[in-house]
Amino acid sequence: MLEVQVDNIKRKAVCRPKGDIDAYTVADFRAALNELVDRKGLVIELSEVPFMDSAGLGALIGGIRRVRENGGEVAVACSNSSLVRLLHTTGFDRIVPVVGTLDEAISALTSDD
Repeated sequence: MLEVQVDNIKRKAVCRPKGDIDAYTVADFRAALNELVDRKGLVIELSEVPFMDSAGLGALIGGIRRVRENGGEVAVACSNSSLVRLLHTTGFDRIVPVVGTLDEAISALTSDD
């Protein structure tokens, strides 16, 4: 089961999924990201995601693309070493900043909104 919490911290939206993001749960993750596409600054905090498959990566990339199309920017915070390794291996970290903490991710965004 996947839970997705959304908070506002320092004028940034923070999306915090909890649980695996895979073919069975990706619809919930995609829906949460779709609610945030108009935000100018979005942090996706993946530290409580123990596993993500290709469906989850696809939803993540799609959500980031939609935020950017609307003039926003995105950073990812993740302290889960296996997930960070996946993001680096797939080249995801060339698309958006991938950092270890929420504060680093918020600092990586330049938008004031």
